[in-house]
Amino acid sequence: MLKVRNLYIDGAWTTPRRGQGREVINPFDQSVVAKVAEGDDSDARDAIAAARRAFDSGPWPHTPAAQRGRKVFALADLVERDSDELARLETLDTGKTLTESAADMADVASVLRYFAGLADKDDGHVVASPVPDSRSIVVREPVGVCGQISPWNYPLLQASWKLAPALAAGNTVVVKPSEITPMSTIKLFELVDEVGFPPGVANLVLGAGPAVGNELAASPDVDLISFTGGIATGKTVMRAASANVKRIALELGGKNPNIVFADADFETAVDYALMAVFFHSGQVCSAGARLLVQEPIHDAFVAEVCDRVSRIRLGNGLDEDTESGPMISAEHRDKVERYVQIGIDEGATLAVGGQRPTEPRLQAGFFLQPTVFTDCHNDMRIVQEEIFGPVLTVERFTSEAEAVQRANSTIYGLAGAVWTNDANRAQRVSRALRLGTVWINDYHPYFAQAEWGGFKQSGIGRELGRQGLEEYTEAKHVYANLDPKPVKWFKG
Repeated sequence: MLKVRNLYIDGAWTTPRRGQGREVINPFDQSVVAKVAEGDDSDARDAIAAARRAFDSGPWPHTPAAQRGRKVFALADLVERDSDELARLETLDTGKTLTESAADMADVASVLRYFAGLADKDDGHVVASPVPDSRSIVVREPVGVCGQISPWNYPLLQASWKLAPALAAGNTVVVKPSEITPMSTIKLFELVDEVGFPPGVANLVLGAGPAVGNELAASPDVDLISFTGGIATGKTVMRAASANVKRIALELGGKNPNIVFADADFETAVDYALMAVFFHSGQVCSAGARLLVQEPIHDAFVAEVCDRVSRIRLGNGLDEDTESGPMISAEHRDKVERYVQIGIDEGATLAVGGQRPTEPRLQAGFFLQPTVFTDCHNDMRIVQEEIFGPVLTVERFTSEAEAVQRANSTIYGLAGAVWTNDANRAQRVSRALRLGTVWINDYHPYFAQAEWGGFKQSGIGRELGRQGLEEYTEAKHVYANLDPKPVKWFKG
């Protein structure tokens, strides 16, 4: 029986019922970071039952909102206190640079503080009743038990996007991080325990999706399921949740256009074209993996991008001079390499990269050279499908209308950017793009105050912002007759 106690259920650390375990691997060199406990559907049911009890008969949903907010504020303080340790765990788990992980931890604290501050700010609203001698109000109440499944690329940040509004609104939660990157979430729950939320309010179950994730999605005792990850798994979550018509919130990725017009600031747009797609080795749902460049500057722009891509420094995320780390796993690298071959077979020009690096120090890790395909067309699979790796496709366009048509041509609609010095054009294009987030002369910024989510098959619902809190509440209309009198509808 595995002795590691990495499941947090009903306010206590516990071992899985069947004693399973998993080695967590550093993708830089495949060294073992830790061995953690791994639960299954029976552990998920235990956590769901604890969350159900805590919601139905515990104090948390009825705790004054300001007090709930103070608990979440306290959690943010502890995240800030232990941010160096959390960032290191994130880098060991994911391979991303320590600079990226440190920025993530600062964002986690910001997200927790934002929703802690919102906890007591929405007490409903009064409706002007059309009925004399009556009072009508709409109040917002917590949804109930929330299952939350977070991805491997931003383990703690994505968990915070879900956990913070759920707790602030008075819900109880069962959190399932990706089984391959659980370390920072385990540490977060140590901080949850230190803050002292009531038993059953926040629960952590490690484990694989088909066991733990499916139980959260299918259980009739779970009122809401929030999932961030791939579109295929998202559809599976939807099907499981449909059995009991629970609330769903899905963020399922994108194939995001980065549109550069000829009048854009050339050097700045080049800088951001690289950052947009090669940040975290392209393993970002909003990565600008589609570069659309207007005809007059296309050749010069692409030549500069390719030159700089060839000089990106790969390495250990813990090393200061590393600009890009490894991919998450051998299986994921294999998938991306298959897309590289697909691009070649489709007739795109492999301009840079596409191979595994040859440096001896990188051989144990899951590295792939940053890759650029030129001469890409709209109907290619590498243009239409989410690769989720360090692969950039380049398309040329002539007119504004063509750029918009190309950008909107996929099943996704998460994010994208427009680069131009023409303010009117920037506004026209941003309105025409069917995307949940549009950046103008920038790429990747987000913050807790602004909603995040996608159009089309990029997902359902929104995280962050006020709507991110509303996702975890139900609206209830309360009508009061202030002067009740008999109503004789029937003569009997």
